[in-house]
Amino acid sequence: MWDYSKKVMDHFLNPRNVGEIKDADAIAEVGNITCGDSLKLFLKLDENGRIAEAKFKTFGCASAIASSSALTELVKGMTLDEAAEVTNKDIVALLGELPEEKMHCSVMGMEALQLAIANYRGVTLDGHGNDEHEGRIVCRCFNVTDTKIRKLAKENNLHTVEEITNYSKAGGACGTCLDEIQLILDGIWKESKSAEDVGGEEKPDFKSMPIVKKVLRVQEVIDKEIRPLLEKDGGSIELVDIVGNKAIVRLKGRCAVCQTSQVTLKKTVEQKLREFVSPEIEVEGAK
Repeated sequence: MWDYSKKVMDHFLNPRNVGEIKDADAIAEVGNITCGDSLKLFLKLDENGRIAEAKFKTFGCASAIASSSALTELVKGMTLDEAAEVTNKDIVALLGELPEEKMHCSVMGMEALQLAIANYRGVTLDGHGNDEHEGRIVCRCFNVTDTKIRKLAKENNLHTVEEITNYSKAGGACGTCLDEIQLILDGIWKESKSAEDVGGEEKPDFKSMPIVKKVLRVQEVIDKEIRPLLEKDGGSIELVDIVGNKAIVRLKGRCAVCQTSQVTLKKTVEQKLREFVSPEIEVEGAK
């Protein structure tokens, strides 16, 4: 028997916003009934571009229903840019908590939201929400790829196979992929440790770096991690300046004229710089 909080039980027994929106502006479906959980999310925007209505249909356990209910309550009134920033941690925070073994339900909610926004904007996600179509399948029982495992591990600081199973179900059935999941985790955190401990010395924080080193470090990450992603969609990027902890960049090519440019700055550029340079770094588009 799972130890559910009062908020989780309330959203399970009295789910908000159940059903579908016939004239929805954005729709997304994630999960797979054959794997045990599935969520279909509907969003309706008002004249100001804010989410006026959000509804869901879920096949799954109490945590899946509660997470879906909490998600729809959370995003109402948000702009799509604001909603794009919602993570599975925000869903759990609204519920108070979820059993560790049920964290994958909050992840399913986040992925449905990100996919719905992408579908509305007519863009292809890069590792967000549709990971089952990207990367190499590691867990065939639940169709989980190495891309999704890496993403979940980095975003939620997961270090063990059990944690990956809790967040994605991977390894939770036949178990033949457990060793491979561990190898992926070992590779992720070995790379992170190497980046932090160059030459066995503690890496200075970004704020205390001389401006020249800041520029070189940020430029390196842009060249190796960010520009290749943007070039896939016909875009590019250049570093304009660094002021304190703020990197000022200019999107180029298709990215410069894309209506989701602000999302690209935050969800791709800033996220990568925070991952590889400093968690405090901010990104701003050049005017």
